[in-house]
Amino acid sequence: MWIWELPDANGGNLSSIVATAHRYGISTLLVKSSDGTDPWSQFNSSMVAALHANGLKVCAWQYVYGNHPVTEAYLGADAVRDGADCLVIDAESEYEGKYISAQTYMGRLREQVGSRYPIALAGFPYIDFHPGFPYSVFLGPNGAQYNAPQMYWKDIGVTTDTVFAHTYAYNLVYGRPIFPLGQVYSNPPARQIIRFRELSKVYGAPGLSWWDWQEAASYAWTALSRPAGTLPGYVPYKVMADLGDGAQGDMVVWAQEHLITAGYPIGVSGDFGYHTLLQVENFQTAHGLTPDGVIGPETWQALLRYKPAYILWADGASVHARRQALASAASTSGVASVQPVPKSASRPAKRDEIPGNGGAGTPGRR
Repeated sequence: MWIWELPDANGGNLSSIVATAHRYGISTLLVKSSDGTDPWSQFNSSMVAALHANGLKVCAWQYVYGNHPVTEAYLGADAVRDGADCLVIDAESEYEGKYISAQTYMGRLREQVGSRYPIALAGFPYIDFHPGFPYSVFLGPNGAQYNAPQMYWKDIGVTTDTVFAHTYAYNLVYGRPIFPLGQVYSNPPARQIIRFRELSKVYGAPGLSWWDWQEAASYAWTALSRPAGTLPGYVPYKVMADLGDGAQGDMVVWAQEHLITAGYPIGVSGDFGYHTLLQVENFQTAHGLTPDGVIGPETWQALLRYKPAYILWADGASVHARRQALASAASTSGVASVQPVPKSASRPAKRDEIPGNGGAGTPGRR
């Protein structure tokens, strides 16, 4: 269960929070630790120790904006030093288009916490709605190992079944375990909460979480703890989405990065144009696939056997300088090339499916 403002979770009384968590089968609390460049004092080593002593895991989460990525990275690392069992990155609309910031943030964060420390991204679930969001950085090399998309079906205006099918079709291509983040705010019916839990089992999710403690009604808590079935005979829609000529966005970036590693040189623009189409057809022919130029489920499976090329993103003014520095370095650290931010980064969101920026800071509540 996510906790945004600790004073609004059982009055901030840790003993009461522990009792409620145990009563409703909550094993892990995700507590906000910072907002942008502002640390939140509610997350501290004493709180973590108290919850650990009562059998609960505690993860920190930070709302990040990308304007000061180095500071945000250090604040994330501070929460880890306070004893957090994992760190969750809540990156939303403010991070669209910010490939350099995302790479800077992840690089500095990993320098502080190490390559194996468990980090998850909690972002927009409908990747096709957000062509400029740097999913390939947050979920790529040196990024988060886990993906916790905000699958708020009621906010999006769809059924629980639809939110699972759409989210999985587009998120599976990034190859990270998916931990669905469901909603108990805005009073979704209890049957929908239970259905979400049932679907998470059918889809094979290793775990799930809920936004958020302070907005959960009593009936929602009950729905979280009631036995949930496994939906015998239900076939989950786990087919990776097609990508073809004219497509734009980070999924194209991701495909282009894999094509490079597979031996098909191409610029990483985020635009699926003629050159990408040609290289996809060449790749398909070489791998015994129908050369139709569409990256469908079978082509994705073949392409994802290769690691993505590591791209060092740069703005237009610094691309040449960074390329020269990379060429003269003794080791490239696996960097394939320095490239300008992909053109798709400037594409506006098609729709903000989870409007409201729930979780962003509220002055005076830190």
